[in-house]
Amino acid sequence: MILTKAFFITVVLFSLLSFTKEDNLVYKIKKIDKDIKIDADWNKDVWKNVDAVQLKNYMGTKPEHFPTVYAKLVYTDSDIYVIFKVIDQYVKSAAKKYQGKVYEDSCVEFFFTPDDNTKKGYFNLESNCGGVQLFRYNALDKKKRIPIKYKDYQEVTVAHSLPKINDPEIKKKITWYLEYKIPFDLIAKYYKMDKPKSGTEWKANFYKCADKTSHPHWLTWNKVDYPKPNFHLSQFFGTLIFE
Repeated sequence: MILTKAFFITVVLFSLLSFTKEDNLVYKIKKIDKDIKIDADWNKDVWKNVDAVQLKNYMGTKPEHFPTVYAKLVYTDSDIYVIFKVIDQYVKSAAKKYQGKVYEDSCVEFFFTPDDNTKKGYFNLESNCGGVQLFRYNALDKKKRIPIKYKDYQEVTVAHSLPKINDPEIKKKITWYLEYKIPFDLIAKYYKMDKPKSGTEWKANFYKCADKTSHPHWLTWNKVDYPKPNFHLSQFFGTLIFE
């Protein structure tokens, strides 16, 4: 899901307010010693002993089709790794190019602030099931949406289990996977940050959507208390703790 231009200022103002929430899920990110081969293999050894988050919340009306969505993260000194497992149906991917409307497809999303303060801004990395991605930095303090330049985005490595294009949608039940690596040096080009170490906290949320499929839905990891689907509310992010 992506902000419309007309709604961006409203979201900025709403995000800068202070909220007290009972729901603040926490996920601990394990550190590993060597790089991972990015191949969308959920069952490879590096992921076997890593806990997963599950997206159990939803926005809007409870959807008729409620995919089962898991995500896992690990990190090294130089990169953060993310993998998704989606037990799904009515699966579609039509967006063909970077920064396309991937949120209209069967899409998993990782929104994050690379520290514990969401008032300055946050990143949204949105990925359809075919591996096409949209990546932006939302500078709340400057009221700007800043696309990650393609030459910088090429530092992201992504793998996916399904073909790039799935259109018309796949009606049958299917499980798909998506995995990627983001270098910390890339994030630092857009946000002043220190590389994570043990005890570092980030704020983040994970989402699943499918805006233009036959069975649209808007799922979240940390609960978002808002009357209609909108993922761009960083005050409702959960917490990531680097081990």
